[in-house]
Amino acid sequence: MKIAIITETFLPSTDGIVTRLTASIRHFLAEGHEVIVIAPDLGVTSFGEARIYGIPARPLPLYRTKNFAMPSPKVGKLLKEYDPDVVHVVNPALLGAAGIYYSRKYGYPLLASYHTNLSQYLDYYKLSYLKGLMWSYIRSLHNRAAVNLCTSHTVQEELTSRQFRNVLLWKRGVDTELFSPTQYSPVMRERLSQGQEGKKILLYVGRLAVEKEIEKLRDLFDASDQFVLAIIGDGPHRQALENHFKGTPTLFTGFLYDQELAQAFASSDVFVFPSTTETLGLVLLEAMASGLPVVAARSGPTVEQIRHEHSGLLYDANDHNDFISAVCRFEDEAVRKRMAEAAYQESIGKGWSEAAEQVLGYYKQTILERKLKHNEEILNSN
Repeated sequence: MKIAIITETFLPSTDGIVTRLTASIRHFLAEGHEVIVIAPDLGVTSFGEARIYGIPARPLPLYRTKNFAMPSPKVGKLLKEYDPDVVHVVNPALLGAAGIYYSRKYGYPLLASYHTNLSQYLDYYKLSYLKGLMWSYIRSLHNRAAVNLCTSHTVQEELTSRQFRNVLLWKRGVDTELFSPTQYSPVMRERLSQGQEGKKILLYVGRLAVEKEIEKLRDLFDASDQFVLAIIGDGPHRQALENHFKGTPTLFTGFLYDQELAQAFASSDVFVFPSTTETLGLVLLEAMASGLPVVAARSGPTVEQIRHEHSGLLYDANDHNDFISAVCRFEDEAVRKRMAEAAYQESIGKGWSEAAEQVLGYYKQTILERKLKHNEEILNSN
């Protein structure tokens, strides 16, 4: 099968979308499929045997730390030259809009996938008045695809209620060979604990943006002196966060990758996840696979992944005391160990192969349905 993936974000960026795509592409290539990726031009031209075609990219006014590619006729030219069996447009908004347009124009079987709650992000940038327009625009793009994929049951229900058509679930996964308790490193623990032996390490991993609500984590230090915080990642909100956490035992590492990131997970004690804007949050499963219990704001996607009082604790995002009491439960090492083991056990068997095979099945079904529709059109025209 010749697969074309058109995405708003790809390597060297690091986020849940890129993690899912690279894991899937690895599996596609191993199964003998051909893959090209059309993405913002960030200097990467290949991933394994998959060719990456870059489209010129630049920052946007509201997000100057990330480059975005605008719709371009180059997308149509690349598709015509490659002549794929199927096109998968990931998170269509800007570059993806061109992917939708040219796939439809040339009659390629087309899937889209939804990964980012853009309309909810508008609340954090004081643009709530644009939410109706945003939903209308995103829906119009997705409904040009034969199949729409999403990453949680909660999002599936919301998209369906908003008249997105043919919305199917794309399973979550984790690299269980990379993320594992065996990655524990005394050197990494010393680094993350900032030399404060005996303190428990709270870990946050992700993009540093206002909608992630990372500021709320600071409240803990007014209630307990038993924890330090390590924040891994980068983004437009980093400087504001560093100012906000000044004077607290908080370490900002910037991005960590591959084994170093896996060591950070496995060498910490508790994973904290304050965001309620995620469509899934793959870092939750990476933390659980590393043997960390999770403290997360209650939302549809977190409820699907975390069993309260078993693999972690869920708290009311609007109740600051609920967050503090949840984290302070882990001052008790017996409680932490019990939930850590449960979290690890729940991650077993959730490698990426099953999720990648599932999406290959969606590709094959979309190709078949496009052929049947084409044959029907020929018969009706005679």
